Amino acid sequence: MRSLRRERFWNLPNAVTLSRIAAGPFLLLLLAFQGETASAIAGVGFLAVSLTDLLDGYLARRGGEVTRIGKLLDPLADKLLVTIAFIVVVALARVPLWAVPLVVAILVREVGVTSLRAMASAEGVLLQASMLGKWKTGFQIAALTGLLIHHSFLGLPMHALGLALLVIATGLTVWSGWDYFAAYLGRGEGPDGPVS
Repeated sequence: MRSLRRERFWNLPNAVTLSRIAAGPFLLLLLAFQGETASAIAGVGFLAVSLTDLLDGYLARRGGEVTRIGKLLDPLADKLLVTIAFIVVVALARVPLWAVPLVVAILVREVGVTSLRAMASAEGVLLQASMLGKWKTGFQIAALTGLLIHHSFLGLPMHALGLALLVIATGLTVWSGWDYFAAYLGRGEGPDGPVS
């Protein structure tokens, strides 16, 4: 039984997920050096690490290696990476004062929904990912990429672009959070389908 559990945990999709958790803090340490090059590496690296979420899901489905620990680690890895990145951009004053409440709203939603999901799981209620949740995550990652790069990149004003995407991401985050609670209270699908 012990070897079976170990075999189910140590598979390629879970290894990719764990690498995402491990790589996040190292990438963000680059921001201790706030020059254009370090910021560009951190931002592009953050985007690349975030996109491994698509890879581990694909590998798990293709190889029939979907595990309960993988289902737990995957959203945890995403939320951990995003949370660390938001804290860092606020600490580095890359988010102006007017936008700080947007970041707070996003972080409160993530903590609240993660707690709700754990409570629902304990009750045997499954709240699955929806397209709205995927859009929310996509805009969060895009906004953070712009804010982490901060400086002009490929001719684009990344900081201004990141702030604009942050406004959209906040709206989607609050909306998907509301949808999540509605799904839980209704013990079924929300108006936009199962949510996450």
